[in-house]
Amino acid sequence: MENIGKLLIGVGAVILILGIVLWLFGDKLGWVGNLPGDIKIERPGFSLYLPITTMLLLSFAFSSIMWLASRFFK
Repeated sequence: MENIGKLLIGVGAVILILGIVLWLFGDKLGWVGNLPGDIKIERPGFSLYLPITTMLLLSFAFSSIMWLASRFFK
């Protein structure tokens, strides 16, 4: 049970830090979601948004951070 508590505190700290970063720098992140490769289709009564490139970039960044963390905490 102690490990679950530490995990929840860690996840909460990460969410808090992300929230603060988005709050402070949200207006400077206008390029997120508007990258080449992100698909936007807007028609009357229908809209479709597929952020393919943005998700690939975020996945690469998150995977790199997790890889570094695993190497650091080994």
